Amino acid sequence: MILTKINSSRIKKTIICKNVNSTTINKQIKKFYIPKAGDVAIFKVKEIGKHTSIQSTNGTNKYILPGDLIMGAFGNRYATEQMEGYVPDSYHSTYHVLGQGGAIGILKSIHSKFELIGPTKLGLVGYVVDEDAHVINTKNSNKEITLDKSIPVNKHPKIILSLGTSMDSGKTTSAAFLARGLKLARKKVAFTKLTGTVYTKDKRMVRDYGANVSLDFSDFGFPSTYMCSTDELIDLYEKMIERINPYNPDYIIIEIADGLLQRETHALIHNNKFMNNVSGALFSSADSMSAIAGANMLSQLKCNVIGVTGLFTTSPLLVEEVKQQSDYTVLIGEDLMSKEIINTIEKKLKYLKFENKMAVNS
Repeated sequence: MILTKINSSRIKKTIICKNVNSTTINKQIKKFYIPKAGDVAIFKVKEIGKHTSIQSTNGTNKYILPGDLIMGAFGNRYATEQMEGYVPDSYHSTYHVLGQGGAIGILKSIHSKFELIGPTKLGLVGYVVDEDAHVINTKNSNKEITLDKSIPVNKHPKIILSLGTSMDSGKTTSAAFLARGLKLARKKVAFTKLTGTVYTKDKRMVRDYGANVSLDFSDFGFPSTYMCSTDELIDLYEKMIERINPYNPDYIIIEIADGLLQRETHALIHNNKFMNNVSGALFSSADSMSAIAGANMLSQLKCNVIGVTGLFTTSPLLVEEVKQQSDYTVLIGEDLMSKEIINTIEKKLKYLKFENKMAVNS
């Protein structure tokens, strides 16, 4: 077996590979090894397309050019406004950048606005291996954090989901605004993004708005969560909660990517083990009709809809339509960022307890 060590100064490392220290690669296996999600490799940039830069290990964006070597991890991607792609099941002469944070795979479809640009194309140089010559996988290279067990833990933080109709409906912004409002109400807030494709902008935004701790799936080595099993997602969720608990949050805001019909989102909101821990949900939408339809879907699943929000709330006309055609509370940005939001949440949660009690006694 012939292994090659590449000078680290030649490699532009993506953020999903932040815990990967090896730059030793195996070139011999590249044509017959079948990669798994999280497997790390070195790629050579062949042609620049949609992605002109990668998110580096310190979170900044770094431009890439033809001939550059980048370190990324194989991963799937589902992004209705961007692209769809998958981990390949055979060797390809060309691979594609699916996400700026370092998810690499084979493109299946792309939004029409990017059709003329196309994806950034890569050639596989070799798989990154450890000292035992095993291919490194980011899910396995995630560093465990030692927690101080002496710190008393709040065992019953209230969990609020940030859900939406689709990508770019306002879920992260709503989560950030809510974190701000809860902080002003003197509550400790934690944020996690449970599903999506690696790019740490969202968790950083919510942290900057007031979350005491902010995590996402990539902190646990996932280049993406698309095509993960529900059991794997529940396990990931439990690990996130375990890591958050020592911060003693009063509220945990959990963003779930994409819309209610997306594969993983749909599975989670229909999973009793997951939903039984949820106190309520904010639902984000770009228009009035989908705001009501999505909130209705959640209500039918017995999910407590705290309020509808998102892009549609920037239009007074759409806000008025929702108010006239439904009983859902409309929460604009100023509402979410006010310390008074705690009163809205506690009123909703108190009403839910009353409803549950009546249901048990009936």
